[in-house]
Amino acid sequence: MTTPVTVAGKVFLIFYGLLGCAATILFFNLFLERIITLLAVVMKAVRERRIRNSGLLPPGIRHDFSAYSLPGWKPSVYHVMLILGLSAITISCCASAMYTPVEGWPYLDSLYFCFVTFSTIGFGDFVSSQSAAYEYQSLYRVANFLLILMGVCCIYSLFNVISIVIKQVLNWILEKMSCLFCQRCNKASALLGRRNAIRPGSKGRQGRLGQPSDSDGPCDSDTEGRRLSGEMISMKDLAASNKVSLAIMQKQLSESANGYPRTVCGSSRHNGFSGGVGALGIMNNRLAETSNFR
Repeated sequence: MTTPVTVAGKVFLIFYGLLGCAATILFFNLFLERIITLLAVVMKAVRERRIRNSGLLPPGIRHDFSAYSLPGWKPSVYHVMLILGLSAITISCCASAMYTPVEGWPYLDSLYFCFVTFSTIGFGDFVSSQSAAYEYQSLYRVANFLLILMGVCCIYSLFNVISIVIKQVLNWILEKMSCLFCQRCNKASALLGRRNAIRPGSKGRQGRLGQPSDSDGPCDSDTEGRRLSGEMISMKDLAASNKVSLAIMQKQLSESANGYPRTVCGSSRHNGFSGGVGALGIMNNRLAETSNFR
């Protein structure tokens, strides 16, 4: 295994790593964009053929791979995750079948080496191409390079798709928590509004007529029932009470006319997880948002 020993070599590695790692991430992002585009084209063609065979596709849609076919359609993130997962497993199994006879490792150890290498964890407990000589050494090194390159690209793309799924799960959890808090807030505001509601005729009419509030009989009970049911209350009855400010009056009128304010629970989709840069932005733009777990 080659490592820098001199001071100049270590300093060179630091600056070379800054450019090399950035270029590698750019390469992986470009690969991710191309593989997602390819999968989208293939999946769109399969979907179009299926719809055309069922007789549901309009005759004006062209039967080709152009962007005009099924406009606005995007592949599901779960289908892409399944395809990338199967591709990563296939490449790992093929690479393990090569490492087992050449390196002399057990098959499970070869699979372990493939995952550690493809995911760039790199423990170093298993390292390929370390023997002095191999049979068909040049062919083995070329195959080793190609398998590791394809495996790293597939695992990198798979990890980004899994991050999209995790984002959707978090959005779903936040949405459920927001809806739960909305219900609690609505119940609390409903109880507060009923407790602070003005009862028309309870005080204003008592002061003017000198009669107890119970003398109104069915009128008070009917007005209270209408208020509790959410109907509009009289502006005259509200203005008759000198204990109610203009702000509270406007709030009660708005709540009576439109019901108690409801918070839109679906706004969690527009939180900090909705955007993204780099690979996350590519996935958000290329894949359909299928975060409904209802």
